[in-house]
Amino acid sequence: VPPEKPVNITCWSKNMKDLTCKWAPGTEGETFLHTNYTLKYKLRWYGRDNTCQEYHTAGPYSCHIPKDLALFTPYEIWVEASNRLGVAVSDVIMLDILDVVTTDPPLDVHVSRVGDLEDQLSVRWSSPPALKDFLFQAKYQIQYRVEDSSEWKVVDDVGNQTSCRLAGLRPGTVYFVQVRCNPFGIYGSKKAGIWSDWSNPTAASTPRSERVAGGCEAKGGEQNTTLRRELKQFFGWVKKHAYGCSNLGIKLYDQWRVWLQKSHKTRNQVGKEP
Repeated sequence: VPPEKPVNITCWSKNMKDLTCKWAPGTEGETFLHTNYTLKYKLRWYGRDNTCQEYHTAGPYSCHIPKDLALFTPYEIWVEASNRLGVAVSDVIMLDILDVVTTDPPLDVHVSRVGDLEDQLSVRWSSPPALKDFLFQAKYQIQYRVEDSSEWKVVDDVGNQTSCRLAGLRPGTVYFVQVRCNPFGIYGSKKAGIWSDWSNPTAASTPRSERVAGGCEAKGGEQNTTLRRELKQFFGWVKKHAYGCSNLGIKLYDQWRVWLQKSHKTRNQVGKEP
């Protein structure tokens, strides 16, 4: 039978000088007759048709245009399928190279403990190098999972920074962490780019809890008493170590939590003495 028209054309650029596109064959695909696929493109308002030359670069139905592409001007792109019984042409898509930019995954992803805090890990990474010479911003996502689970949790609100602190984690647990990047605002483009692949997983473990094994959780009234006592300890500690409200930040709070955990550990060890 004659070929059906190709569908689902998607394209992306890694450096604003190239373009890779992939597509899907029609419903039946190749039916007993070999089918040729040709990717064509041209500038929207002028210019001649061009034919892509480097096929199968991103899978069986893909083609790569390595250079000589224009910016700030939309392209028309389509795919032609042909065999001995006929020709079918896909719908035409239109895109600007600046709107389909993606990057390699972020580099040098490091995951480390935050002092002795049992429920937190610090994540740091480097921006992808391919676009460092271009004017752009980036937004990042982090996903993480515990060692014995396949379910990832995603942190969406990382923004343009290249570090983040994960909180609310389980003590004494190994976590795998990945980061990905989405460039946007390139040369004033109004659209976000395309998410990169995830970085390779990086592993780190949270410190183990120093709570006494077999201990009971406090009841409601006891919890309130404990909270009031710890708040009193915190403000007493702040009074000794902070000079004015300007120093009352998350770093100071972390320092107090480490001091409190060490205090609990010491108290537990004393309680075990004969």
